Amino acid sequence: MTDEPSRKRRLLLRSGKSPFDTGSLEDALHRDVFATNTGNLIFSDAAHKILTTPRTDVFSNGIRAVPSEAERINEEYDVFVVPLANAFRPTFERPLARMTQLIRKLRIPVVVLGVGAQAPLAYDAERLKPMEPTVRQFVAAVLDRSASIGVRGEFTARYLADMGFRDVEVIGCPSMFLNGATFALTKRQGPLTAESRIAVNGSHSAVRAHGLDAIIRRAHGRYPHLRFIGQNLLEAELLHWRETPHPDGAQTSMPTHPSHPMYREDKVRLYIDPATWIGELRDFDFSFGSRIHGNIAALLAGVPSTVLCSDSRTLELCRYFEIPHRRISEVPDTVDPAELYEAADFGGLVNGHEERFLRFIGFLERNGLENTFTHGDGGAAFDARLAGLALPPAVRPWIGNDPEALSARFGWLRGRMEELAAHNAELRGRLAGRASPVGVRIQIGQGAGTLPTVYRRARRVVGRPVRKLLRPEE
Repeated sequence: MTDEPSRKRRLLLRSGKSPFDTGSLEDALHRDVFATNTGNLIFSDAAHKILTTPRTDVFSNGIRAVPSEAERINEEYDVFVVPLANAFRPTFERPLARMTQLIRKLRIPVVVLGVGAQAPLAYDAERLKPMEPTVRQFVAAVLDRSASIGVRGEFTARYLADMGFRDVEVIGCPSMFLNGATFALTKRQGPLTAESRIAVNGSHSAVRAHGLDAIIRRAHGRYPHLRFIGQNLLEAELLHWRETPHPDGAQTSMPTHPSHPMYREDKVRLYIDPATWIGELRDFDFSFGSRIHGNIAALLAGVPSTVLCSDSRTLELCRYFEIPHRRISEVPDTVDPAELYEAADFGGLVNGHEERFLRFIGFLERNGLENTFTHGDGGAAFDARLAGLALPPAVRPWIGNDPEALSARFGWLRGRMEELAAHNAELRGRLAGRASPVGVRIQIGQGAGTLPTVYRRARRVVGRPVRKLLRPEE
């Protein structure tokens, strides 16, 4: 790629979707645009905004790393930026290895924003030993193409230092810098009451292993305006389709399960766009739970929040940003949200924010990246463009037979049926040795072995949801 002074830099960002993608709810869930956890969109959207300047355009490439696309990326882009969360964990080892393969083929700079290691609350990295060679290869490949690597907090910095890496900077998570150097948050006057609007969040593991369900159940009884904010794909499927193929979907103690009282009372939401998520939280008085980005979304909305930490990834981020937090293992299941609210102190978070922001943009500058707050309009154009879009509404419990809701679901399913039928016709043509039917543009699988997969996929995507459409209350 030749340098042209008048040409804007093209930055490729690893993110599930662009902040300006306004597809349907059904399509977003089908494509899993948030890589199983909507919290990923909080920090990828923040990175998109921060890195958009008059001299830089930002493009989303999707979540999957495809090594075969390296040459195209080298030709079309100037920098590859990779916002990450808890990527150093055993269940992410294979995607991490694929990302390393891609990075090794890139000739452009590669900048990692806020990667973290996931371990128990005691900061014991023993469970990460088996994947250490994969982590080493990834970090080495990144540092060959950047000045330093940005990590979430103290534990990850020490983890990499113990491997011998020195060019490591603690920068937290870009999500906290969505609004730049200022962080506006104050506790409202008086304690929480039965009329307070409270948001709660939590993972299946926190409910299963740490008794968060009991805390939620008691809070539901005390606060009529309590709302649970889900984040996982399986939770979105349960809300929108009333079922999911994931085994965790059978966990009835989760408010996202159709049998849960909060589901039946329409007190559950899930957002596929951070702008909608943050916007709807502005009317709340308090947020708590085990989801770090669920509570960061509330903090960005100016809502006091307390994180119930269950592992190192949430604990080190809370410590770095001085977000009020408790170890979930030390919180009794009788705790009242009012107690958490009363004890929460936001002085360190607010007063230390500017220094952390300057550290973050210093990291960007050392790695050759401009930011909208120093080199642009502070994100005003970004925010204006976002405000002008008709973003999809929140995913909410399917508890009725509203004709409009049924029509949207049936319309999407009909499109999927037509797509699968075309795919099936293409495969039959291949098997028969004939040319593909005219006009079919569906991506083709590899050989005859794809047919059973397509059939099973059709049954899962079309069959069961249609039955639920006809019998939503069962």
